Amino acid sequence: MKSRTLIKAMVVAVSLSGAGMLMAQDQLKTQDKDKLMTQDKDQLKTQDKDQLRDQDRIYGHELMTEQERAAHRDRMRQAKTLQERERIREEHRLQMDARAKERGVKIIHEGPGAGAAGSAGAAGGNGKK
Repeated sequence: MKSRTLIKAMVVAVSLSGAGMLMAQDQLKTQDKDKLMTQDKDQLKTQDKDQLRDQDRIYGHELMTEQERAAHRDRMRQAKTLQERERIREEHRLQMDARAKERGVKIIHEGPGAGAAGSAGAAGGNGKK
């Protein structure tokens, strides 16, 4: 009789520990989901900050894809000298001016990357004629 009671107690203990493990796994899954959601939110915030920064700093940002803006930021970060950054900005400005002319739009930009000839003033709008 004692052995049956002991076996029942062991079965109950194993069942409870199994249920406890399932609860722990569920809790870990929830924590993992929360962590992923937080990472997604952080990534979106970073993208939003990059986009806002681009609007102030990248000449012709409105004519570029996100990939082009990221590539431009990378080129600027990798430039080792002020002269190299200035050369990259000037090349970029010429490319954006050509793109704007091809599309029949105006680039409206007053940020640091605009250059003297590149700024079209604070006319507002979306850069289209």
